[in-house]
Amino acid sequence: MGEMTYLIGEYECKIDAKGRIMLPAGLKEQLMPADQVNFVVSRGFEKNLVLYPDSEWKKISRELNSLNLYNRKNRDFVRYFTRGASSVRADVASRLLLPRALLEYAGINKDIVLFAYGQRIEIWDKAVYAEMMRREPEDFSSLAEEVMGLRTSNPEGGDVS
Repeated sequence: MGEMTYLIGEYECKIDAKGRIMLPAGLKEQLMPADQVNFVVSRGFEKNLVLYPDSEWKKISRELNSLNLYNRKNRDFVRYFTRGASSVRADVASRLLLPRALLEYAGINKDIVLFAYGQRIEIWDKAVYAEMMRREPEDFSSLAEEVMGLRTSNPEGGDVS
């Protein structure tokens, strides 16, 4: 199995008039060399976009292809999840041209935040991102317990305790 990249970081950037973003050096250097050029950008679950290295999108595609498409909910999910998904390729200056329709969907104007975690990079309009972070759950520790408390073992195997 290939080495896994775990992306991390929050980067404030600008998008140019043509709809291009420059991949920050600190983010680019976290990517395997093979993942620094080809990406897929798609709609996020919230009002944002998600940039996937091509290798990660291939894994997601395999998961989607394993769904039973005779089931209507599965078909609806696949359609919505992949709607607008587009291949993007970094130019020699590490710029990515994002499709206008996706930028409009996410309300992205000029100032953006790239929020990296796991194998994905979320792209947010800076004002939308700031508003979302302002609405942080009042009791973050309860949310943490609800989300992480269900885990009984760590990814490497063995108990968490």
